[in-house]
Amino acid sequence: MDYLAEYLPILIFLFIAVGLSALFVFLPMGVSRLTGTHRPNTEKNSEYECGFPAFEDPRSQFDVRFYLVAILFIIFDLEAAFLFPWAVSLDMTGWAGWITMMIFLAELGVGLAYAWKKGALEWE
Repeated sequence: MDYLAEYLPILIFLFIAVGLSALFVFLPMGVSRLTGTHRPNTEKNSEYECGFPAFEDPRSQFDVRFYLVAILFIIFDLEAAFLFPWAVSLDMTGWAGWITMMIFLAELGVGLAYAWKKGALEWE
């Protein structure tokens, strides 16, 4: 039973976090209804995207290139996240760390060249 008592602060923290989150979500909604600023109309309830009404079916599929660019962005963003700790700890890792990172960067370079050659970065 003593082991469960150690989790009590975490449980209290979770209850406070959920309570504050609910307060931040529902309090403004309640205040707007009480103060009379909640006046829905067709203009407010219409879809709004990029400054003009949607003219296509919302269930239309995206082009695959959109996903490819997003995946490439995530890959190179993670590369940057790996470079910072590597640069800081380079004096401790020595030549082995340097060679490993150069292999990693070469693999990313080959992947970028492949994606570029296949036209994944071309946008029409």
